[in-house]
Amino acid sequence: EETTTMSGISKKAASEDDRLRKAATIGTALMVVNSHRALFLFLVITCLLPMIISMNGVNSVGVGLVELLQDNNVMVPDGDESSCLFLQQSVQAWLGTAARVHSISWTEEENTYVLWAQMLPVRCPFQGEDGVITRCNNSEWAACRVWENSNTTDVSPDYFADMLGIRVGGIQDWDKESNETLNYSIYNAATGTSTEAGPALFTVRALMNENHSVSFTNVASFLLLSTVLFLSLFGLTVLRGDAARLVLDPLQRMLKIVVKYARNPLSQTPVSKAKRRRKNDEGGSGSDDDQEVDKEQLGNYETEQLINAISKIADLLRKCWGVAGAGIIASNLAREEDGKAVVFNPTVPGKRVYALFGFVAINGFSDQLRALDRDVMILINDVAKVVHDEVYRWSLGDSGQCNKNLGAAFLMVFRIGDFGDVYERWKKAKDMVFYPTKREKKSLRRRNKEKRGVSNHGRNQTRRGMQLTRQRGGRTVDNADTLQLASLPGIQKFSDRALLGMLKSFAGVHRDRNLKEWKKDFRLGAGVGAFTVNIIVGMDAGWAVEGAVGSEYKIDATYLSPHVNMASRMMSATKQYGVTILVSQAVEELLSSQARKKLRHLDTVYVKGSSVAQRIFTYDARHKGVDFFLFERSHEQSDLDAEAYSPTVWETDQDLRAMRQHVTEEFESRFVEGKNYYLEGKWKDALRCLKEADDIMITTVLEEGYIDYNPDEIDGRIFDRDNSSEEISRMRNELGDGASRCLITYMEKRGATCPKDWQGVRPLTSK
Repeated sequence: EETTTMSGISKKAASEDDRLRKAATIGTALMVVNSHRALFLFLVITCLLPMIISMNGVNSVGVGLVELLQDNNVMVPDGDESSCLFLQQSVQAWLGTAARVHSISWTEEENTYVLWAQMLPVRCPFQGEDGVITRCNNSEWAACRVWENSNTTDVSPDYFADMLGIRVGGIQDWDKESNETLNYSIYNAATGTSTEAGPALFTVRALMNENHSVSFTNVASFLLLSTVLFLSLFGLTVLRGDAARLVLDPLQRMLKIVVKYARNPLSQTPVSKAKRRRKNDEGGSGSDDDQEVDKEQLGNYETEQLINAISKIADLLRKCWGVAGAGIIASNLAREEDGKAVVFNPTVPGKRVYALFGFVAINGFSDQLRALDRDVMILINDVAKVVHDEVYRWSLGDSGQCNKNLGAAFLMVFRIGDFGDVYERWKKAKDMVFYPTKREKKSLRRRNKEKRGVSNHGRNQTRRGMQLTRQRGGRTVDNADTLQLASLPGIQKFSDRALLGMLKSFAGVHRDRNLKEWKKDFRLGAGVGAFTVNIIVGMDAGWAVEGAVGSEYKIDATYLSPHVNMASRMMSATKQYGVTILVSQAVEELLSSQARKKLRHLDTVYVKGSSVAQRIFTYDARHKGVDFFLFERSHEQSDLDAEAYSPTVWETDQDLRAMRQHVTEEFESRFVEGKNYYLEGKWKDALRCLKEADDIMITTVLEEGYIDYNPDEIDGRIFDRDNSSEEISRMRNELGDGASRCLITYMEKRGATCPKDWQGVRPLTSK
């Protein structure tokens, strides 16, 4: 039985704590020892290495140049015309090579390397009377300015140091003489004859500017010391591995907690349970054997397992909770009570946010589910991969995320921000244009003071904060509706990219190789390629309450808002209107003018549960007759396209142009005319124009060859509206305009007679 000390802590726990403290002490001591070793190694290297490098002490470049000049001098002892010409050319080549160095940080004079050179004995005219060879002789070398200004009578390093303003220690005086005297002759250029002059020592002497080498050596030494310091620090880091072995037991204790949490993420860790027992004064004996983890099962790389376990948990939290759960996790990690972390409680009050909401659904999912059975999960994941990638890629600042995977549908959220943050940014942008007067500033300070008082009162009453009049930062929920999203700076670019993410998802679904393979599945298309994976999209914009819904047994991070419901109803209505995507009036108002020009106003409706007239729009997107795989781009290229977004993309992007290729100006003009007649209550004229618009689209698709068809099978029957055969009806549905047929059907069911109370709006017949 486990005994306890006077402080209420068991001896076993006290012994374990003492062992952990010793482990930490040993680790600290070993860290200090390793630090001393690293410092000693650093001092040895920094002191001895420069000494070893500088032991030679001679610049081999200068010595080699002087020896080369002496070799040329000794090679030509005779002073005849050909020998003097050879010697002169050799000297000129030598000077051309060694005259100067190239450095952008030095002046032309300072770049001169050979300051003065002499070759004796004098036997050729180019040597002059004193044998000095550093003469320009009509050359254009930059060193000429130094040579011409030099005094041949004073060739000391001090003279050149004063003249050029450089260090005298950086000027080296090199000389070289022959081992023995040699006979030579002097050439007279005027007479063309040579005169014997007797034996003499052949010598060369040169003054060279080595300041460049000194400067380079200093920089190299600095880099060397920096490298040594870095290597020492790196070695110190490697040596810390020894300390890791001495603190392994504490890591094992941490790992047991992670393993326990990984088995059941909603369970509380042993540490949390101990805190709760102490808080509730629940003492007593007992064994913790059920919480022990077999060390052999943990393996020998506990730290790696710990990192992997934490990474997996973090990844699962991110994927399962999504963007709506990020705030919940962050708020719980920050929650404290009396300076101590409290028990995890994800059911915290939600917060109001602004966002664009998009529902994406797999069209005809019910039939696919019955045909594929369990393989339908593969199909869903293939579609999800494309949709998630495109939405994440095209959203501004990674704001687009998938909040929920609902089997056949996905809720995509393009989060603008919290209400408080959005309001403050909007207010700052407005204040930059409209500066308040002194009287307005005084009134503003008074209102802010009142708001702070109300805000503090709201923080002290959490439950009352959940009521209808809940305060956030001193503002009521009702006041939030006064903020118009269209007035936010940059909202057009944000909304354009959200819509582009949806349209690119549509193109990607019909381009993805894995999804195209489903056409060959016999269960779906009878093996003849009659099946094609397709998606439908609905979008709305506005506010939502972001938070967790559930209990301690099951929690979901979600968005609650009529705008989320509106997006879902827009998606469902695409089937009624025969289009791919429907966006609400709220989304249309946030788009740029270039994007709005591409949208088509289809109808004005009341959705179920709302009494507000809602204009609905579509972006005409059709996949039949379009080879999206021709426009395939790599992931890197697609990322660059998204980063380089500009409003011109609506006119230049190949995917967007291809999916609208069936829409002509004639069709748009006739549809707008018919739609306006419909809204004005002139239904007979509306029927005529809409039928003509439908026929124009069918004609365009057939004449442009966007689909393969047999003219003999269709003939003129497809334009005969009295022909109600199944084949002709199916082809008209595939080739014509679904929105025109929807309005035509609605009016014909009512005898083409406009109701007396018609106000240009109608309720949607289904959710």
